[in-house]
Amino acid sequence: MSERTGTHSAPEAAPGEFHEALRLAITHRGLSLARLRAHLAQRGVRVGQSTLSYWQRGIRQPEMPRGLATVRALESVLELPPGSLVTLIGPRSPGAREHRMPTSFADLRRGASGPAADRLLTELGGYTSASRYNADFEPLSVHDVVTFDAAHRQRSIRTRLVARARRHGPDRYVIVYNGDPGCRIEEVTLATAEGCRIGRMRRHAGEDTLAAELLFDRRLAEGAIHVFCFEVRDDSGGTSPGYFRVFRDRCASYLLQLRFSRRALPARCTRQFRTREDLLPTDTDDLPCDIGAVSSAYFTDIGPGLAGIAVEWH
Repeated sequence: MSERTGTHSAPEAAPGEFHEALRLAITHRGLSLARLRAHLAQRGVRVGQSTLSYWQRGIRQPEMPRGLATVRALESVLELPPGSLVTLIGPRSPGAREHRMPTSFADLRRGASGPAADRLLTELGGYTSASRYNADFEPLSVHDVVTFDAAHRQRSIRTRLVARARRHGPDRYVIVYNGDPGCRIEEVTLATAEGCRIGRMRRHAGEDTLAAELLFDRRLAEGAIHVFCFEVRDDSGGTSPGYFRVFRDRCASYLLQLRFSRRALPARCTRQFRTREDLLPTDTDDLPCDIGAVSSAYFTDIGPGLAGIAVEWH
């Protein structure tokens, strides 16, 4: 979409509706989030496209006073009167930092995999809603290493996860795996390393989704940080399109590394973040494949949404 130049009066939003005013102003100026981010960078203000997306959808708002310079720069780029956005950012209420319920898989993945994941989580039992799973944890860091073979197939995903208990008592974490097209989910295996062991598992032949519990050796105290590792092994799918992790909740940092066979290097790797599987990426960058045949993508303050690396093959 081309940018509109000149001075325009953007539509007004009701007092206090910062996200509505921001969204209307961005639309009125005809700016993509990528172009808006570039204009801000020219003014010395660094902000992620995913953050801008969250702000305009009302999922988050700038934290004051730290975000004051960014909001004032937005007013300048969007040709708004000084202070017009700043005054719409209301004070944080005492419960503003309370945790929201994690987003469901069906809301993030609009294909068959999303509803299948929620159904499998419900089958595990213990909660009336699939979104309750892992709500007692704050994900702090995730590190995924995905290995591919010479036939362009995904072979394994090794994960190290760091989480903090939001309240006293959680003793397990639930994972969901979605295989590549053509996978035989009944052949997928799960192995654990430090910090956890395998509990109950649910999957149905003919689908591409698996849900499993990872059990800890104790109940965690509120605020306790737990580190655990596991590996999914699956070489039953066809040519892989890359790897994307679904984040139902916010996560401070995510490192994804794709390890390729030297005999079958990719033609292109692209770091992407999508707020939903069926939407265009809000953040895209080309990635190198280094001399070790590894491509790495790092995300900060990520989710809800899908973060990963798309792969194109020779």
